[in-house]
Amino acid sequence: MFKNLNIVIGVTGGIACYKVCGIINYLKKEGANIDVIMTKNATNFITPLTLETLSNNKVVVDMFENKTNYNVEHISLAKKADLLLVVPATANIIGKVANGIADDMLSTVIMATKAKVVFAPAMNDAMYENKIVQDNIEKLKKYGYKFIEPDVGALACGYQAIGKLANKEKIIKTLKKVWEGGKK
Repeated sequence: MFKNLNIVIGVTGGIACYKVCGIINYLKKEGANIDVIMTKNATNFITPLTLETLSNNKVVVDMFENKTNYNVEHISLAKKADLLLVVPATANIIGKVANGIADDMLSTVIMATKAKVVFAPAMNDAMYENKIVQDNIEKLKKYGYKFIEPDVGALACGYQAIGKLANKEKIIKTLKKVWEGGKK
């Protein structure tokens, strides 16, 4: 299903970002080519080296780091993507994209891609249920962005509520469905 598919994975700064390791591992075993973009906040939870090792590709964090080639990286990654998965998707990245803000590598690639974009939100329930966040999600859905509903479960704050990152199986199943329903 994912053989030779180019999947760009955007990793944002939420505690659930460690779970992206299992997703990358699964997709690689299925034959996908994975490129990873991390926000600077994500690097506080997991290192780029970990995701480089799993993806077998350089992880991009900084739009302005020294280049070893002269392509416009955010455009080349945007064009390369068959699918773009944002996992975990924080309120911050959802809000940026919903309001046209492209101020880091991930938000810029999302704005520039024609690929299907899938957000897998994970955050505290109060944040997830906040009217502004919900309005931003609805706005993005109207533009054709896809969302994977978070699960109810143990949150980092210590109690059970909605906002837990959907499990790997649910994320993979949604990616398959999105890809099968809308090939480029």
